Amino acid sequence: MSERFTLVTGRTREQAVGMHKGKGSNEYREATSIIEVNPDDLARLGVDDGALVRVRTTEGQVDLTARSADVPPHLVFVPMGTTINSLMGVDTQSTGMPSLKGIEVELSSPGSEKVEQ
Repeated sequence: MSERFTLVTGRTREQAVGMHKGKGSNEYREATSIIEVNPDDLARLGVDDGALVRVRTTEGQVDLTARSADVPPHLVFVPMGTTINSLMGVDTQSTGMPSLKGIEVELSSPGSEKVEQ
C-alpha cells in the first residue's frame, strides 16, 4: 500500500550535531535518515515505528526510518541533509536553492511493492 503525503524539511538539533562531526559521520547519517510521520498515518500504511518506509518523488526514492511524531496527518518531516537531497528537483526558481517545503511524496513499506519479473 502506498499513499501521497506532503513533505517538509528543516534543521534539527541532531542534524546540526552530526553536521559538526562531518557529513560522513554515523551521527549525521542517522540524524538525516529518519522521517517523522503521524501515528495514524503509520498505522494506515502498516508501518511500525522504527521500520523502514520508502519515500518516492518524481526525482527518486530513498528508504528512511519511520518515527511516530506529533505532525499533522498527511504531512511528513525529514531533517535537511544529503539523504533527502536526492528527492529534490534541481529547479531553484532563480533563488539558487531548490524548494524544501511542500513537496509531494509517496510513502510505502519497502516490502509492499511487487517485483516485476
